[in-house]
Amino acid sequence: MNREENLSQLKDGTKIWDIAIIGGGSSGLGVALDAISRGMSVLLLEKADFAKGTSSRSTKLVHGGVRYLAQGDVMLVLEALKERGRLLKNAAHLAHDQPFIIPIYTWFDRIQYTVGLKIYDWMAGNLRIGKSKWISKSDTISRLPAIKQKGLMGGVVYYDGQFDDARLAVAIAQTADAAGACILNYTKVADLIKNDSGKITGLKVRDEIGKHNYTINARMVVNATGVFADKILQMDNPEAPKMIQPSQGIHLVMDLDFLGGTDALMIPKTKDGRVLFAVPWHGKLVVGTTDTLRENPKLEPEALQKEIDFVLETAAGYLTKVPTRADVKAVFAGLRPLARPKEGSTKTKEISRSHKVILSESGLVTLTGGKWTTFRKMGEDTVDYFEQVTGEKPNASTSSDMKIQGNTTKPEKGHWGIYGTDATAIHALAESHPEWKEKIHPDFPNILAEVIWAIRNEMAVKLDDVLSRRIRMLILDAQAAIDSAPKVVKLMAEEMGKDDAWIKTELADFQKTALKYLIK
Repeated sequence: MNREENLSQLKDGTKIWDIAIIGGGSSGLGVALDAISRGMSVLLLEKADFAKGTSSRSTKLVHGGVRYLAQGDVMLVLEALKERGRLLKNAAHLAHDQPFIIPIYTWFDRIQYTVGLKIYDWMAGNLRIGKSKWISKSDTISRLPAIKQKGLMGGVVYYDGQFDDARLAVAIAQTADAAGACILNYTKVADLIKNDSGKITGLKVRDEIGKHNYTINARMVVNATGVFADKILQMDNPEAPKMIQPSQGIHLVMDLDFLGGTDALMIPKTKDGRVLFAVPWHGKLVVGTTDTLRENPKLEPEALQKEIDFVLETAAGYLTKVPTRADVKAVFAGLRPLARPKEGSTKTKEISRSHKVILSESGLVTLTGGKWTTFRKMGEDTVDYFEQVTGEKPNASTSSDMKIQGNTTKPEKGHWGIYGTDATAIHALAESHPEWKEKIHPDFPNILAEVIWAIRNEMAVKLDDVLSRRIRMLILDAQAAIDSAPKVVKLMAEEMGKDDAWIKTELADFQKTALKYLIK
């Protein structure tokens, strides 16, 4: 992906794009991937970086949703299980099987979860990735060495998928870009353009890096901005009612020895009725999540102290080694774009996670809700609206068979796996400049060649892009990311031809962001 080359495509003010997508998170990228699979001309505009918001702050699971099954949302689970199977096949370097264990302390729970997970298996059909089963107390302890043993009867093992969310976002962007889509980050939509009939015919956009303005013509405009969808809806119609209720979920990251082993822990019912996961991920343990109503969406939401306490207290109820605030390497918060509940209702955990596509009178198509696992299907359902907007039937979708950039069933061991087939090119880059073989931080395996790769091939523009989403250091160990920032920003400046003033600004901006990931 080359940002300058893609920006040059905006200079032709006469070009009419089939679809212009606002938003470069999982939803917008899903729309871009599906539209390009149908042979359309596609433009995607992201005001910050790809997956800068909610889409880089998930629980890192590709799952059908055991909790949604308990709520009776069978169709959502069926759809998600089908999409889980596709993602594990099309992005095998970024998504893989992950065993989960539910520790059982009562006979009722043994029956409930054994039966429930057999149904989950059955629903997955031939896309099942493992068979759920009961394991003994001794097996449970050997697989989860740090689990509380008092009253423990055994455990139920089941299988779901795990992935790297921000890395998948970049890989989808690369895939769509390679197939002919024009993909841009740091390009903000300033206004919608309408004809005399009030129908949207294009967009006014601004390149936030080069500070240039462009006018875009498009046959269909998609609002895929997640928790910020209301802003675009109100840009279209100032009287539009609010549709999104942001719900915050936080995760704490700590050392893996708080759980031990390679299995994930699933706590099926917390005191607020949610599920809590403790999942091994990139050598650390990710524990979450919460469900807290927030009124104003932010690009960098912060965890509330009560959320941090809740996750620590819940984890402490199941682990022999009790985690404290001092043990937390990083905390990250994300906002779910839920449909606004009816007046008086505050139970966001009961709101369906199904996605919804809305067509406004102006022809604006808005995609809301959903989750990472179903990103491709969300895109397909959205592109299907092309006929309603333009009167022209689009070609059939072929995105279900599209291999994602780097896809391989035999990725390299260790952290190189996330690059898939691209890892070879990064090694070659390091060989061409031996100084780029240097580690970014002594506690992490990443090397400087990955920074160069991110700039040249993954459209990384800012220090935060590299340390948060191309290399996941910020959400794995915030202090390590802060310590690495001067070395990384210096190399970025050399590669991008930036001056000392740019370095100073980038360091200050990153410091401000990174401090939100440190527990207070």
